[in-house]
Amino acid sequence: MTMPLPVPLDVLPLFPVLDHELLTLMRSLGHADWQRPTLARQWTVKDVAAHLLDGNLRTLSMLRDGHYGEAPEAVDYAGIVTFLNRLNGEWVRTARRLSPAVLIELLAQSGAEYTAYLHTLDPWATAAFSVAWAGEAESKNWFHIARDYSEKWHHQQQIREAVGQTANLLTPALYRPLLDTLLRGLPHALREVSAPVGTVVQVCVSSASGGVWQTERVADRWQLRATFVPGTQLAAEVELAPEVAWKVFTKGIDPAEAGAQLRGDAHLGAAVLRMVAVMA
Repeated sequence: MTMPLPVPLDVLPLFPVLDHELLTLMRSLGHADWQRPTLARQWTVKDVAAHLLDGNLRTLSMLRDGHYGEAPEAVDYAGIVTFLNRLNGEWVRTARRLSPAVLIELLAQSGAEYTAYLHTLDPWATAAFSVAWAGEAESKNWFHIARDYSEKWHHQQQIREAVGQTANLLTPALYRPLLDTLLRGLPHALREVSAPVGTVVQVCVSSASGGVWQTERVADRWQLRATFVPGTQLAAEVELAPEVAWKVFTKGIDPAEAGAQLRGDAHLGAAVLRMVAVMA
């Protein structure tokens, strides 16, 4: 029997918690820490902090104030990614002129305004931007907000990884909502994999901070189940340690280096590990 779709995610109360963790961390960093390399390609800790600030300011400018600045030349997925990569790179290079103290002050102010803006959104209204990595051409605000939570979480964790302080975000209260958000992209990741109706693929992230997610092949698509169903016959299972699961789905690590345990259909398992729940 096909399970109903998962319930919407409510992560709004977690934004102030996430911001508090970020600001507390950054105020504790020494001079050398700001220049440590991160998983975000060529970006340092300071660069990733600047990118987080850009996310706050860009959202407030575009969505709260209606000021979009410029539009992408192409609106297909590849065109949007190219456009975003250019904007991100331009901002980070410019923000290298800012001191860590200035970055912290701006993040504190803009973070509070950003969260206040999110609270004005009707969670069931259509979002200004869809969650394209989940295959949606149109999304509700609750998913847009959850996507923003995942952005803030994983970029902060990139900083924490660089300075060896990852435990704060790997708690059940903060990590499980991150995984719940990222794994909404699982049906889209499997979209080109054909399988008989009723085929079930399972993803398990070990530890109390993780969980188990199942997606099932229905008539014309894959569909995420609302809840984990014990005893289900699985076509494939992918098990990941919590320390690496978020990296796999945000392009922070090569899936081949993730130490994943694959059981069952290798083709299905490989498709799961190729899932990317960021615009990339």
